[in-house]
Amino acid sequence: MKATITSSIVASSILVVITIIITLYHVSAFVGVPSSSRAAGAGAGLLTNKNDRGWCRLEKLAATGGKKRISGEEIRIRNLQQLDKLRIRDRQSKKISGDELKIIFEDKWLICVDKPSGVLCVPSEEDIPTLAQTVFETVNHRQSSLDRMVVHRLGMDTSGLVIFAKTMKILRELNTLFRTRKIIRKYEVLVCGHISDDTGTINLPIMRDYVRPPFMRISTDEHQRALLNFDGKIVGKKLLEAPKASQTKYEVIGRETFLDTDLPVTRLLLTSITGRTHQLNVHMAAFGHPIVGDRVYGLDGDALPNGGLDYSESLSDNTSSASIELQRAIGTAATTAGYNMCAHAKFLSFNHPMRSPDDEPLLFESEAPF
Repeated sequence: MKATITSSIVASSILVVITIIITLYHVSAFVGVPSSSRAAGAGAGLLTNKNDRGWCRLEKLAATGGKKRISGEEIRIRNLQQLDKLRIRDRQSKKISGDELKIIFEDKWLICVDKPSGVLCVPSEEDIPTLAQTVFETVNHRQSSLDRMVVHRLGMDTSGLVIFAKTMKILRELNTLFRTRKIIRKYEVLVCGHISDDTGTINLPIMRDYVRPPFMRISTDEHQRALLNFDGKIVGKKLLEAPKASQTKYEVIGRETFLDTDLPVTRLLLTSITGRTHQLNVHMAAFGHPIVGDRVYGLDGDALPNGGLDYSESLSDNTSSASIELQRAIGTAATTAGYNMCAHAKFLSFNHPMRSPDDEPLLFESEAPF
């Protein structure tokens, strides 16, 4: 009898070991892409390997089978609920007339305009006022529909420079410039706290967040492993996409106080190297200096704070991270003053596709309203 029990235990142990080996093989294949533990680069503000532990408790429970494990169906419902909230928010877009359109540059091929904050760039549904609609109805062009003028977009709360195409030929050419990263884009932002270093680079991969879909977060190996629990047919294939390498350069313009308070903020010039979805918001939040007025990725926003990383972990080599108390105080002051997110697309530069390569590149600049 003892021999039978011993044989059974040995057989079970072997089966467990084999299962673990197979699982680890599939996990390693799945996460064989850049993650926070492989985020190479130089400069101040880089998150380090120790932050691979820095994920939210709710995520950890979900990945390890804890009591609060999130099901695929719950993720699907959360995503739908958040999309409904975003649609309601889109309907608050301000309408601007043709007379209010601030044109920075225009020729027969393209137009560059300065978008005010609070205006949706492109329509998410019918009968919502957008910048694209005003441009389509106001300027001379040869496009048959509004969507054929859209080259890129800014978030509703982000102000600044936006380019629209007047012909299909220039649309294709400009899309190629954006896709191949041959357009220089710089943003002026106010962030919480005083950043100690004058310049730096944040080099961290970004992925979609299953805890707060459809938003983004910093990718970690643990978070990637958690995705193995989910079925793409339920949660959507986009959620299971591999993380994307993302780089943001920052340069301090000035260290200030917010409005008439003594709350410290830093004015930055950010260069989006990779141009990922919500990259600047996620990177600055993970760096410990969320953008002032960011009601999605800032403290108490719709997305996870700190770019999805746990407050209990050391976020980065940056020792000047804004405390939770400071972030909350600045957020309250911004809301009281009626401030939208303090982010402005300040600078655009590229070679005009319809001109000679030897010509000087186009360079557009706009002053931030904050």
